[in-house]
Amino acid sequence: MHIVLFEPEIPQNTGNIARTCALTRSVLHLVKPIGFSLEDRYLKRAGLDYWDKVEVNMWDSWDDFLQAFPGHRKFLATTRTHQSFQDIQYEIDDMLIFGPESRGLPVEILRSFPDNLIRIPIRDIGRSLNLSNSVAIIIYEALRQMDFPGLR
Repeated sequence: MHIVLFEPEIPQNTGNIARTCALTRSVLHLVKPIGFSLEDRYLKRAGLDYWDKVEVNMWDSWDDFLQAFPGHRKFLATTRTHQSFQDIQYEIDDMLIFGPESRGLPVEILRSFPDNLIRIPIRDIGRSLNLSNSVAIIIYEALRQMDFPGLR
C-alpha cells in the first residue's frame, strides 16, 4: 500500500505516519512543499528508529507524483464526501492520499477524482480527526480486507 501526504505541515504527524508505514510495509510519499525540515527533531522523535525501515519518496509537485503512478488507484481522504472508507474494496497497490492538517486536500484535486473520495464517519462539530490517526484507521481497514499481507 502507499500513503501519500500532500503538503504535510506538522512534523510529529509525519513521523507517526512514517512509523505506521514501516510497521505495515507501506510506502510513504511526501508531496512538496513540506511545512517543516526533514531534519526536525520532532519528526525524528515521532518516527523513532523506524526511518531506515520505511521507503520514503519525495515529490516536487502533485503533477510529478501523478505522472509517476498513472495506473495506480488513488483514494483521497476528505470530509467533503459521503462515501465511507469502508465502502471500498482495497488492493495492494492502492494509494491513500491525505491533505495538509490545516485545510485538507484542495478542491481542484478532489474534483479530479470524484468517485475516489473517502471519509471516516465522524460527528460534524467543525474539526476532523488527527492526520496520523486518520491514516492508521484507513490503512488498517485496507490491510484487514486483504488479511494483512506480509504481516504477522
